[in-house]
Amino acid sequence: MAKTMIDINEEALALAAEVLGTTTKKDTVNAALEEIGARYRREQALAQLVALADDGAFDKLLEPGFEEEAWR
Repeated sequence: MAKTMIDINEEALALAAEVLGTTTKKDTVNAALEEIGARYRREQALAQLVALADDGAFDKLLEPGFEEEAWR
């Protein structure tokens, strides 16, 4: 892990610590960075699902009788 000296907005840090449940600056910054990465991955996954839906990948799910067929 790299050490980096940066200026941090203390109010934003305090709010982030409260939301994330962290107690140290280091833990708060690392948790916030991890959360942003996870958020980005979720957004990308959602965009992929939307693209699949637009391409009709889930149309079969809407057909009558699909539930009975799926449980076989």
